[in-house]
Amino acid sequence: MSNSTKYIFVTGGVASSLGKGIIAASLAKLLQARGYSTTIQKLDPYINIDPGTLNPYEHGECYVTDDGAETDLDLGHYERFLNVSTSQANNVTTGRIYQSVINKERQGAYLGKTVQVIPHITNEIKDNIQSLSKDGEYDIVITEIGGTVGDIESLPYVEALRQMRWEFADDCIVIHLTLVPYLQAAGELKTKPTQHAVKQLLELGVQPDILCCRTEHKLDLELRKKIAQFCNVVPEAVIEAMDAPTIYDVPLMMQEEELDEIVLKRLGLSRKSQPDLTSWNSFLHNLKNPTSEITIGLVGKYVELKDSYKSINEAFIHGGTANLCKVNIEWIHSEKITKANAKEILGDLDGILVAPGFGSRGITGKINAVQYARENNVPFLGICLGMQCAVIEFARNVMGWEDAHTAEISPEAKRPVISLMEEQKTVSDMGGTMRLGQYKCELKPNSNIYEAYNTEVIKERHRHRFEFNSAYLDDFKKSGMKATGFNPDTGLVEVVEVEDHPWFVGVQFHPEYKSTVDNPHPLFTSFVKAIMNNKNK
Repeated sequence: MSNSTKYIFVTGGVASSLGKGIIAASLAKLLQARGYSTTIQKLDPYINIDPGTLNPYEHGECYVTDDGAETDLDLGHYERFLNVSTSQANNVTTGRIYQSVINKERQGAYLGKTVQVIPHITNEIKDNIQSLSKDGEYDIVITEIGGTVGDIESLPYVEALRQMRWEFADDCIVIHLTLVPYLQAAGELKTKPTQHAVKQLLELGVQPDILCCRTEHKLDLELRKKIAQFCNVVPEAVIEAMDAPTIYDVPLMMQEEELDEIVLKRLGLSRKSQPDLTSWNSFLHNLKNPTSEITIGLVGKYVELKDSYKSINEAFIHGGTANLCKVNIEWIHSEKITKANAKEILGDLDGILVAPGFGSRGITGKINAVQYARENNVPFLGICLGMQCAVIEFARNVMGWEDAHTAEISPEAKRPVISLMEEQKTVSDMGGTMRLGQYKCELKPNSNIYEAYNTEVIKERHRHRFEFNSAYLDDFKKSGMKATGFNPDTGLVEVVEVEDHPWFVGVQFHPEYKSTVDNPHPLFTSFVKAIMNNKNK
């Protein structure tokens, strides 16, 4: 059976966290650069409906799309590499699959049949994979299957993949990412784990077409031939995936290994021209040849797992590179900052970012960090809860409202300068019920935020329940904190700035989600520039 859309599956073996998302995004970048419209989706085997209720320690950052889907952080890589927006359809979990099947069963859609993993669950998975190509928008759909082959949770996904291989024989290939470990004591690379991982896939009826081998040492031709022979692939389909200096080097490394060439050959597609990676190479050149350097403190409560702030970290790389500046991030746990030690912890920083988050843990430290930045003229950016902390700090320490707080932590606060949004007051569920996705924001001229975007209306993504309490707007304005961005439909305050400060901006939205290699986010670019200017003074 033939199909106009081609499907590429990326599976993982031996160990988790080998970088399936980066390999998938790198391949997509190469295919896109050859002129093929390409998209990527992630199939996550956990039973949560989405990562929205997951602790960042468990899962890293929860990434939000334009249409308000709370998704896996790999979708951030897809957008940053491809410069194309993803949606709800690009991230599917077992929870969503089963929820959909159960809803259909309750509605009588299966006409009284016994509902089973095969065919009902696997059909639902296949429908989700093919939903991205229904309108013919994409030539190629790359599907990354989360977890590691052998995990009990991912068995229905591998079975759905097996069925698609059978249904679309000429239009479907499998790339298996595996590990070739180096044994220091023996002084050699070991192929046995890869052989076992492929054997596990074969037991499930899936023969991989291409093997991407993560390794710390080069794979010589003999080793490649050995892997090819034991795993039923041709030697040129054994791809070396060495550790890279940055994730942005990986597309070029995969191009050198001719991964895109092999994929196109396997799918019977024309190689068109060589990939046009001019802007990518230019970005990489600037990234590796900065002319200045700054250090920014990222103040958050999940800093032990840096993936909790993945998009912020990458946005600083993009914004720094746009300014030919190397941005060093100092990861600072908000629980450790007191008024007494703030100078000691924050004194050497060129800029301070207070990160988003939820709940009371670490909020006092965030407020202390804001106070230090404001009083010592350190350029400051607050995102979501970081912006709310800036409002609380200003109310307490400039306006003298010691009882000012957020209703999230202190529902009985006498002055709830941050309060629950009107539409959130009747919500009892946690998952998928916040203000999510892209909204408009109108910017006031003669402000840092307007200068950053250089336009009157912007669209940014949100993920929050609480907001600036507009009842106090005039009081703040009189004291020197002005609102410089508003939602045109609701009047919601989106941006606050402090006057008489080198650069002090708090935003309710999440600008980090929209920063890409081709379009570094203007707010991060401006923040870095403001820090450089302030440092030079």
